[in-house]
Amino acid sequence: MSVQKRACGFIIFRRIQDVIEYLLMQASYGEHHWSPPKGHVDDGETDFETALRETEEEAGFVKNDLKIFQDAKVELKYNVDGTPKTVIYWLAELINPNQSIRMSSEHQAYKWLGYQEACDLAKYADMQSALTQVNEYINKNVKKKECKI
Repeated sequence: MSVQKRACGFIIFRRIQDVIEYLLMQASYGEHHWSPPKGHVDDGETDFETALRETEEEAGFVKNDLKIFQDAKVELKYNVDGTPKTVIYWLAELINPNQSIRMSSEHQAYKWLGYQEACDLAKYADMQSALTQVNEYINKNVKKKECKI
């Protein structure tokens, strides 16, 4: 019997004026895939605690840096080398869109990308589906910032 792997993180977006950009990070191992910050759940840790810890470790963002949308949660299920894996992402907005990213050694690059560019770079259909779901959520539920007069 194989043990199921579980990972959690945040799909992070920022707004530059009214342009939405998503954060994708390139792994420094394996196929060097692009994905939002995430990581494996440690013993005794909740999924949400894992998402917060991994986001701080991998991107340098803490809870107070983010506006978290608890009701915008995406769950992906797939196999990695024959082992079932579940990845849970919550949607989060980076409050200060100019805040610097502090990458860990687990990643070699990062990019802020528009929706279509993020889907193209994400490569895997399940990650593209997750981006589509959160993009639709943003379009329906996240208020645009008002013009400053």
